[in-house]
Amino acid sequence: MSVWTQTARPDSAAVPVVRPLHAATGSVASGTPEHHLDEVVRAHLPGLLRYATVLTGDGHTAADLVQEVLLRAHVRWTRIGLMERPDLYLRRMVTNEHRSWRRRWHVRTVHPSSDDVLAAHADPAHDHAHRVVEDDALWRRLSELPPRQRTVLVLRYYEGLADPEIAQVLGTSAATVRSHASRALATLRVADLTTES
Repeated sequence: MSVWTQTARPDSAAVPVVRPLHAATGSVASGTPEHHLDEVVRAHLPGLLRYATVLTGDGHTAADLVQEVLLRAHVRWTRIGLMERPDLYLRRMVTNEHRSWRRRWHVRTVHPSSDDVLAAHADPAHDHAHRVVEDDALWRRLSELPPRQRTVLVLRYYEGLADPEIAQVLGTSAATVRSHASRALATLRVADLTTES
């Protein structure tokens, strides 16, 4: 959170300065470091791309989505750079942009291949093919989950975020995150049982 404060200059003109507020006290923070966009992007771009890829199911769409988010973030970086964890805010922007893209007609839908098709092309001598089939089956199960549940699992297990961090990304509470994760895992377990039988 930030606030406009007036800084007096020798020529008596007032200049608005944005400074972050302490969440608990509401007072202006003086020692909060400003994060630079280049540094944040260098540190977190691979994670943002991984996250977007799992959300969209396609690396090219994910790259476009992240690029769009970073362009929007650049315009607002004066405010975003003052946040304690701008990387979490960028993930939130990726989440919101993905939801927005899903509502637009021009986003292509990627349908994973069935296990049978992958198995027919697999070389039994290579372990890699078996892993591809398993990954494809897992992606198919994930894609059938409601968007919030899928997002929680991706952030928790692919990105390694804690529940409070996921809550910050999604704009909800940690209890709601745990509830989404519990429901998603229960759904995946049922899918595993029906597949085995």
